[in-house]
Amino acid sequence: MAEMSMNKAIHGAFRRDLTRFRTALSSFSPGDVDRGSQLATAWSNFDDQLTRHHTGEDEIAWPALTAVGVSPGLLATLDTEHDAMAVAIAGVRAAVPALQRSASTDDVTTARVAFERLEAVTVAHLEHEEAELEPVYLEKKDTPEIKAMGRAFGKVGFVQGGRFFAWVTDGASPQEMAAIRRDVPGPVLAVLNGVFGRGYRNDIAPVWESS
Repeated sequence: MAEMSMNKAIHGAFRRDLTRFRTALSSFSPGDVDRGSQLATAWSNFDDQLTRHHTGEDEIAWPALTAVGVSPGLLATLDTEHDAMAVAIAGVRAAVPALQRSASTDDVTTARVAFERLEAVTVAHLEHEEAELEPVYLEKKDTPEIKAMGRAFGKVGFVQGGRFFAWVTDGASPQEMAAIRRDVPGPVLAVLNGVFGRGYRNDIAPVWESS
């Protein structure tokens, strides 16, 4: 099994959710505001996870990568892609509330188009970032800078950490799980996921069971 960074494992969770949203909206019954509310709950989590991921890249990952030799010009280009994603995110944020209010055929179409746009720009960015940075994360994983980066990302509260790990492991591939378990001790992952991940498992994971 080829080695994978934690960063790429997280990207897998974003990809899965975007596919889930697209699939759910392709079979959405107009007028089903209950289903719309479910998708809005899942979207709130996705939006928060993506925002935190990008904030963490700007504040933690980019300085560490610069310190191990990554070009600031490349990181600036990736930030430009983040800006394009922010525009697409705003489109989804504007479209989702209507799924809870009326969920008309037009509302569903608007939301589906917004999610498709977000998926397109996000996947293009993830592929670019992985092509450029995945080799660096793997090659430099034992450097003090990258180890310090990992510790900095790990400084989150139990509730936030539990929700994150319940989300990132939901549907993860064996390769992604191997990357997660390599970076997170088994007992810690078990507690975070099992105890503090209940909110995700109770409120969000069931949204995808009916897709």
